[in-house]
This record gives sequence, structure tokens and C-alpha cells, in this order.
Amino acid sequence: MSRPSVSSVTKEQPSPAADPNPRSIFSVARRKVTTKHGWLGDYDYRWLCLPSLPTDKRGQPPFFGIDDELPLVLAMASGLQHALAMLAGLIAPPIIFAASLMLDPETSSYMISASLIGSGILSLVQMSRIKLWNRYYLGTGLLSVVGTSFSTLSTTNAIFNAMYGNGTCPSTTSADGTITRGPCPDAYGMVLGTSLVCSLLEIGMSFIPPRMLKRIFPPMVTGTVILMIGASLVGTSGILNWGGGSNGCQARPTSGIYQLCPTVGSPHALPWGSPQFIGLGFLSFVSIILTELFGSPFLKNASIIVGLAVGCIVAGAAGYIDGSTITTAPAITFLWVYRFKINVYPPAILPMLAVYVSVTMEAIGDITASAEVSRIRLEGDDFDSRIQGGLLSDGIGGFISALFTVTPLSIFAQNNGVISVTRCANRAAGRWCCTFLILFGVLGKISGIFLAIPNPVLGGVTTFLFASVAVSGLRVLSFVKYTRRDRFILAAALSFGIGDLLVPDIFTYLFNGVSNPDSGLQGLFVSINIVLSTPFLISGFVALVLNLLLPEDGSQQEEDEEGSEVMQDLEIQTLDQERKP
Repeated sequence: MSRPSVSSVTKEQPSPAADPNPRSIFSVARRKVTTKHGWLGDYDYRWLCLPSLPTDKRGQPPFFGIDDELPLVLAMASGLQHALAMLAGLIAPPIIFAASLMLDPETSSYMISASLIGSGILSLVQMSRIKLWNRYYLGTGLLSVVGTSFSTLSTTNAIFNAMYGNGTCPSTTSADGTITRGPCPDAYGMVLGTSLVCSLLEIGMSFIPPRMLKRIFPPMVTGTVILMIGASLVGTSGILNWGGGSNGCQARPTSGIYQLCPTVGSPHALPWGSPQFIGLGFLSFVSIILTELFGSPFLKNASIIVGLAVGCIVAGAAGYIDGSTITTAPAITFLWVYRFKINVYPPAILPMLAVYVSVTMEAIGDITASAEVSRIRLEGDDFDSRIQGGLLSDGIGGFISALFTVTPLSIFAQNNGVISVTRCANRAAGRWCCTFLILFGVLGKISGIFLAIPNPVLGGVTTFLFASVAVSGLRVLSFVKYTRRDRFILAAALSFGIGDLLVPDIFTYLFNGVSNPDSGLQGLFVSINIVLSTPFLISGFVALVLNLLLPEDGSQQEEDEEGSEVMQDLEIQTLDQERKP
């Protein structure tokens, strides 16, 4: 019995022809801003904004396609909703990078602003779908937004650890063995420079046919990678910050500034793991759950921000917030207020190339999911060109974002959930989203507010955020048929990934017996150590190699070809859909 074709359940969204008449365009714009219908339309705003009960059964609002006419208020409201849904995923990486490198509040605040501004600008490019030549495009032409991939976050933390370990970044060791890191902004510049060079890989991969990429990176590989990204971030960042911090105070040293979290001089400083810290993080976590239960559709898609807001209100009232980051933040800022020494760190090249391979896999799934919820056909030259244009825009975005002093910005997935709930896939809403993101970044005080979020509040929220990434990986793996071959590949991959999670320093001493290696060999050793000690890199590499080497089971070889193609499309629709909630 044949499976139904994907094209039978999704329809191509027609795009209206551009009107070349300037007077007609002007009259449409004037009608939009001068009439009640142009501002409000016929949309049921009560459905969008009023709270709900889990037992409520509401009717669905109308669907707005990618180029449909959209009322101004709805476009702005949907754009704000997309921006809020992205916000936690955009501010978490720069906050974690700055904490790992012990950067001062001014630089940290700038990094948050640059991330928001860069995301807004490059998201506009991703939504544009500019025709280059023949069938090649730049951008998806969908409501696609970009942000720092969590695969970049995981790998960059491993690179920073290696830099502190080999003396590239300064650190001191106290009498009781506590290691204190010094500020190292140059390490961030090295990551930016390495990312800039390695972005050429994704640019090249954008011209490989999408179906070939799907065969090279099946759900067995992509699901394993996503699962390990989420699991490793929970252990190395989320849960540590929930307990009070991840800057060294988690070791509870007996001397130095990290005896208390986040430091001994912080307001209301306490030992790591204190019940007050655990309670603050738990309050933020529970707020997310309650918002999902009772919140309006608008709030449900911004539940992470609700959790941060509730936690910060309670933490501020209890005296846990240091307001200096807000007072010292500039009122207005933009890109290049702070600059970093762009350089290439050779040991980081191999891990960063692996990051771009991971970003490519994630982008294919994200574009497919966006097309599906936008009612775009998931087959044919038009759809393939959207994937090609999205990957090319991602690669060029990785190059440009480094010049923007931002780590690689790639396609986010959580806005697909916003589209699905609000039934608004309109690019006008996407442009308003970009406007809000750029505005949040330009208003420097907003970055100062984000930087003032206490570690336990941030940890309670990001633990949920990172765990949802792991769940996305499990969702992708659920499409694997689990023949004996599949079970073998997954077991081999997880042997390394879970081993790295539980014993993170197992490969640290691998090359200690090599005497007097030259600089090139030493750089290669550091690069291999980074790959081996990053759970998603090593497990993804093992899964990829074994998937290419091991022959298919007989039962799989006899599988119906048409059914296999449809399953590939269904699998890729869910690929990393919740990677960056």
C-alpha cells in the first residue's frame, strides 16, 4: 500500500505579481495607513491575546501566506512574537561566551547588541530570495530568521577551554589548585577569524543537490548530533548556571574570588548549589510550564521570556541583581563600537569546519519545516532552490557575521512553531521581526538588562532551552527504522558522545607522551583533542563514517523506493525544529 505523497497535503503558495505602477503602490500604502481595515483587518485579536485553559477549544484564525496582504497591527504583533521567541536563543550565546572569557560588562553588553543587530540584518537577507543566475538564489524567500547555532556554542566553549589550557589565554593557579581565568578578548577574535574562513565550506555545500545532502546526512546522523548538542549544553552551561555559575565557583574553592557565586563581591553572593539559587532557577522553570498551560497563543510562543521576566522580578526584589551593567550600558549603540583582533586559530579550523557541516544539516531541516508550515510544496525545483538559497545565505551570513563581530548566524527553527500556532507565514511579519531585533540591539540599555540576569534565573531557563534541543534530536531519531545496522551505528556513536559527557577529560592526556612536537604538530594535536572532547562532533563523525561504510540490511534494500522518498521528506521536516527554542 503506497503512502500519500507529501505534495498532496501541502500546496504551493502563490505569489502575487509585482505591480510596476508607482501610483498603485502608493495608493495601497496610503489605504493601509489611513483605514481601519488596513490597520486591523478582520483578525480575531482576542484569540491571540487572551489567556486560555488547557480544556479550551478555540477556532483557528485565517492562514496568511508568505505574500498575502496583512493588516499592519497583525504584522507588528506577529513580528514582535517572532522576535520574543528568538530572544532567549540570541542572547544566551554571547552571555556564555563573555562569561567563559571573563570579559568586562561593557564588552559583554556590546556582544549581546551585536548579536541582535546582526540577526536582524541577516534575517532580512534570508527572507529576500534574490535571484543570482539560472536557478540559483540567495535566501529562502520564507519567514526564515537566523541566530547563533548551539552547535557553535558547544564547540566554541571547547576551543576556549583549549586556549586556556595551552596558555594562549592567561590563567593563574592558587595554592589550593583553583584555576582562575583572566580576560581573553583575543580568543573571541580568533574564533571569529576562523569562522570567517571556514564559512567557505557551507557556501560550497550550498551548490550540492539537496537530495544528495539528505543521503549523506540521514536522520541517524543528524538526530545523534542534535541529541548530543542539547545534552552537552545542559551539563556544561545550563545546570551549572542554575546552581549559581559556571565560571569556576561550581568547584566551591576554599579561597579566591570564586568561593561564592558568581563572585565574592557580587550582591547576595552564596556558595554554589545553595537552595536560594536552586529556588530562583526553579521559579523560572515553573513559569515556563504555567505559561504553556494557561498563556495566550502570544505568550506561549514567548514563554522563555516570561520565565526570564518572572525570575528577574523576584531576584531583583530579593537583592540578587547587580544594576551596574544597566547603568554603564550606553543608551544607543551599534556594530563595531567594540572591535576584536580578527585572527585564525589553526587548531580550531577542523572543529569549526565540523560546525559548518552541522549547521548545513540543521538548515536543511529548518527550511523544510518552514516551507511545510508555510504551505509550500516540499518537492520540485522551486523547493530545491529555496534550500540552495538558504544554505548560500547561511554561508555568506557566517562570513559577514564574523565581520559584524558575531559568531556564525544560521537559520533558527523555533519561529516555525510561531507560524504553526498563529497561522501567519507572511514575510511582512518577518520584516517587523527584524525591525524589533535591530531596535533591541541598538538600545544598549536592553543589552545591559539582559546581562544583569542572575545566573540561576538564566540557568533555569537555558536548561529547559538546551533540553528541548536534545528532545528534537530524539524526535529525529524516532524516524530511524532501527534495524540491526542502525542500532549498531547508534551504539557506536553514543559510546563516544555519552562517554565524553560523563568523563569530559578522558582525551585530554592523549598526546602527552609525544616529546617536543613542532608547532604544526602541536596544533594538530589540539585540534584532534577539541574534536574528541566535544560530544556532538565525535559522535556525529562516528555515525557519519559508519553510515557510509556499513552495507544496508537486506530488508532495507528491498524497501519500496517511493515510500522511502516520502519518509525522507517527513524526517527532514522535523529535523532540529526545536533546536533553538
